[in-house]
Amino acid sequence: MSAPRGTNPSRLPQVPPQVPDTGSPALEISGLSYTYPNGAKALSDVHLRVEAGESVALLGPNGAGKSTLVLHLNGILRGEGEVRVFGMAVEQARLREIRARVGVVFQDPDDQLFLPTVERDVAFGPENLGLPADEVAARVGRALAAVGLSGQAASPAYHLSLGQKKRAAIATVLSMQPELLVLDEPSANLDPKAKRMLAEVLTGIDLTAIVVTHDLPYACELCDRAVILHEGTVKADGPLHDLLSDSALLAALDLELPLGFDPLRALECSRR
Repeated sequence: MSAPRGTNPSRLPQVPPQVPDTGSPALEISGLSYTYPNGAKALSDVHLRVEAGESVALLGPNGAGKSTLVLHLNGILRGEGEVRVFGMAVEQARLREIRARVGVVFQDPDDQLFLPTVERDVAFGPENLGLPADEVAARVGRALAAVGLSGQAASPAYHLSLGQKKRAAIATVLSMQPELLVLDEPSANLDPKAKRMLAEVLTGIDLTAIVVTHDLPYACELCDRAVILHEGTVKADGPLHDLLSDSALLAALDLELPLGFDPLRALECSRR
């Protein structure tokens, strides 16, 4: 979708998802609205559909409603409207099952790493499912291998670098064997090498993914589609590189690419 230069973003039409209707989606949000107890309206009539296997970047300026939307995916917040995950309504009676299928990785890995060793952190979720010890051990081993931390199983989290901590936090989610992976600002505060290593991990994980990020070039590395939120509503939805190539749209929605970054050239490089 393109917006004419100077368009008021509050007047931009909501755009329907750019994917075909192929049956029960990984995520379907219909008419979702949410107002915080202090009266601040965070989401207004949000509609979103994500098919299984998609990688979607959720973009928008600060205060756009991205984090509020993510907290609805596993029932931490409950607003007006409907949220369905793999055909199941996100409601109180199904929260245990929903949370096993939707893995949310928070921006600060210290929110997910709190036990004496990385291995214990990664085992925490499966153990709380009541799984037998051999199954827990197998899940821990697979999750740590997937993020390149097999050699850090016995380390305390505070001995890890920030990049390693972020990968360990992802492992705590992977050990639950989710079907939908949600990442909140995965590249925040990482140096270039740590960002590259994390991108290599994430592109190797075969899951439906929603990546919340302000880092538009990083979104280009991880995702094929973008959904842009602005003032609590979906303003654009389509192929990520197309949206990021629309300078008028980005300006209208308070987004800006780094100086010199060409999303179409980045796409060409990724396909070589």
